[in-house]
Amino acid sequence: MRTQVELVPVRRSGKDLHEAAMVAARAFHHDPFFEFLDPMGITRARGLALFWRAAIAGAGPASVVTGARDKDGRLMGLSVVAPPGAYPPPLAGQARQLAGAFRAMVIRPLALLRGARYLLAIEKHHPKEPLWYLFLLVVDPSVQRGGIGTLLQRDMLERADREGLDCYLETQKPENVPYYRRFGYEVERELRPVRNGPPLFTMRRKAGWEAGR
Repeated sequence: MRTQVELVPVRRSGKDLHEAAMVAARAFHHDPFFEFLDPMGITRARGLALFWRAAIAGAGPASVVTGARDKDGRLMGLSVVAPPGAYPPPLAGQARQLAGAFRAMVIRPLALLRGARYLLAIEKHHPKEPLWYLFLLVVDPSVQRGGIGTLLQRDMLERADREGLDCYLETQKPENVPYYRRFGYEVERELRPVRNGPPLFTMRRKAGWEAGR
């Protein structure tokens, strides 16, 4: 059953930002990477809210934040997309994201170190050529598998195909790999930034994939 939602812009401040951070925190609560960083559910929930609030707010003014709201106006999911040339975000945005990561994990110094290694791996392997970057795609666990993730990606994928550009993303969750393959993404690298930590998959979708099916 498809969940009925309306796609709307999401502001990176105030109530919109709070809602977006909470949806992301719930969606990532059982993500293997964040469980690895903090196995304690209560502190992990707090840290995730802090982390995603800063990450979304600091994504940069050129990034596009789109929300999916139900008929009652509740935010059910969101995407954060960096158009070609919009990554990395300006230094002020990067500083805000790093400060958020520090606040989220300062009570667990080892988690802070491990998280930093993943962030460095993401930066090191990010493509240098122009492309569309799916920085974040989350759907509230209560309505997952209802088609919201597909809707939130659609505009980016269509624009990328029109412009002849690739799309790119990272995921730490192995179950996400077959999901993204449905849209044309394939794994480029499987990274292990931390020994005994979960993998980090980088994935790319070639331009014009839909036309070539």
